[in-house]
Amino acid sequence: MQTPRSCWFPRLLPPLLALVLLAAAVRLAPTEAEQDREREPAYWNAQAKEMLQAALRLRPRAHRAKNIILFLGDGMGVSTVSAARILKGQMDGRWGEDTILAMETFPYLALSKTYSVDKQVADSASTATAYHCGVKANSKTVGLSANAVAHECNTTFGNEVYSVLHRAKKQGKSVGIVTTTRVQHASPAAAYAHSVSRSWYSDNDIPSSARRQGCVDIATQLVTNVDIDVILGGGRMYMTPKGTPDPEYPAWSSRKGDRKDKRNLIDVWKKARPDKHSQYVWHKRQFDEINVKRTDRLLGLFEPKDMRYEVYRNTTRDPSIVEMTEKAIQILSKNPNGYFLFVEDEYFFIRSHLLLRACLICLVLYLRGRIDHGHHEGVAKLALTEAVMFDRAVQRASQLTRESDTLTVVTADHSHVFTFGGNTPRGNPIFGLAPKQADDRMPFTSILYANGPGYVHANGTRENITLVDYYDEEYMQQAAVPLDSETHGGEDVAIYAKGPMAHLFHGVKEQHYIAHAMAYAACIPPYTDCPPHLPISAGQSNTFSGLLLCLSGLPWILVR
Repeated sequence: MQTPRSCWFPRLLPPLLALVLLAAAVRLAPTEAEQDREREPAYWNAQAKEMLQAALRLRPRAHRAKNIILFLGDGMGVSTVSAARILKGQMDGRWGEDTILAMETFPYLALSKTYSVDKQVADSASTATAYHCGVKANSKTVGLSANAVAHECNTTFGNEVYSVLHRAKKQGKSVGIVTTTRVQHASPAAAYAHSVSRSWYSDNDIPSSARRQGCVDIATQLVTNVDIDVILGGGRMYMTPKGTPDPEYPAWSSRKGDRKDKRNLIDVWKKARPDKHSQYVWHKRQFDEINVKRTDRLLGLFEPKDMRYEVYRNTTRDPSIVEMTEKAIQILSKNPNGYFLFVEDEYFFIRSHLLLRACLICLVLYLRGRIDHGHHEGVAKLALTEAVMFDRAVQRASQLTRESDTLTVVTADHSHVFTFGGNTPRGNPIFGLAPKQADDRMPFTSILYANGPGYVHANGTRENITLVDYYDEEYMQQAAVPLDSETHGGEDVAIYAKGPMAHLFHGVKEQHYIAHAMAYAACIPPYTDCPPHLPISAGQSNTFSGLLLCLSGLPWILVR
C-alpha cells in the first residue's frame, strides 16, 4: 500500500494540471507545414488515390492456410479501437487521429454480432464458445451448446462442443494459448474445456453436489482434455494443492494453492508427453532462458491469478504479451503441419478510492486483484494502454509470420458502454477535457461511460473534475448511471483478417461464423471440401488464377 497523498496536494494540482496540458499541447501541436498541407484538397485527393490503388491491387489469397492465429481483445469494441489509435499516436508525439494500428492494416474487415442464445448483451464465456467452437451458447457456460444450463452440472454431458484448437490438434497441428488473464479464464477456457460455470477454476470452486455428478474443474481440463503445446498466462494457484506457497508470494495466504484434490496439475502437464521436451516456468528470467529450438512444450504461469496490467507489470518478473506471443510462435512454428495459436489480452484494473473526502482528492491506492476489465471499473487509461500493447503483439506476430501461409484474425468478444466525444479539437489529449462546459457549468472529459462506478454526485451536482487528476492511470471517467461495475455493450465488434481465405471475413456475420471460417481456411474437420494448397509459385501474383480460386469457393459459401 502506498503512502496517502498529503492534503496540501489540492493546492498544487491546478497549476500542475495546467503544466501538463501545456506540455501536451506543445507536444501534439502540428507544424505550420502540416497545417498548410491538410488545408489543400490536393493532399486529401492524393491520399485517397493511394488508398484506391492499394484496393485495386488487392487479390484474395484463396488457398489453404497452414497456420491460424486468433487475437482476441476482450472488451475491445470499435470505440476502444478508435481511442487506442489516438492514444498510440499521442504516445508517439503526434495528433493521433491519423495513426494506423497494426490490426487496421489488415485488408479484410467484417462486423460480428455478439449476442448469445439467452442474452442480448453477452458475457465472455458464451462469446468465447461462439468464436472457438462455432455455436452460440448461454451466458456463463464454456464449450457447451445452449442445451446446457448455467451452474446445472447434469446438463454438461452430451452437450459438449469442440473448438478449432481442439480439432487442429487432432489433425496434427501444434496449438497454443497466450493470455494476460488466468489461463483458466472464460476466453481461453472455451478452447479446451466444457463447463456449466466459467468460475469453476479449480475443484475448490465446484459445489460438492456438482463434483458428485461428475463435473470437472477448468484447470484439470486444461491439462487433460487437449495436449496444448504452449500455455502462457496467469493462474498458478488453481494448479497446485491447497496451501502450497506461491513461489513469488510465499507469505501471501490468498495466493497459495487452491486444489482440494491435492493434485499438482503442473506436474501432470509436464509428465503427459515424456517423448517431448517440456518446460515449466513462472519467472521472466526462466522464460527468457528458454531455448525454443530444443523446447517442444512450454507452460508458463507468471501470476497466481491474472497477470498484472501492463502499466504495472514488473518487467523483471513477468513477460509482456508481445514477448509471450513471440515465444509461442517460435515454438509452435517448428511443426511442419502448422499450428493454431490463441492470443487474448484483457483489460484489468487497479482502482482508486477516496481516503478523506474532506480533502476531496487525498487518495490512497491499493491493489484489489485482477477481477475484471478496466472498462468495468471505468478506468479508461488502463484499458486503452493495454489495447495499444495488444496491437503491438499483433504487429510482432506479423513480423514473425508469412501472410502467404498464416491466417491472422483479430476480433473482440464484446464491447463496452464506452465512448468519447464532445466537439474536441484535433489533437485533443484523448484523456483530456471537452472544450466547452456542460449545462451545469462544469467541465467534462471527452471519454465517458454510459454507466459504472464513475458516477459521482455531491449535493445533487456532478463532481467538479478541475480538482481531480483526470490524467492519472486510476482515474475513473464519469458515468451517467451509477453501477458498481460498468456493463458490456451490445453493439457489433470488428473482425480484422489477413492471409489465406481472409476474404471470407466480410460484411456482417454472426460471431460463431468466425470458427467456421477459420476451420475451412485450414481444412480442419468437419470441413473436407477445402481450398487448395498454397501453389509453389506463391510469391508470384497471378490475377487470373487467383480469380478462379476465389470463384471455386463460391459454391461452398452459397451451400453453407
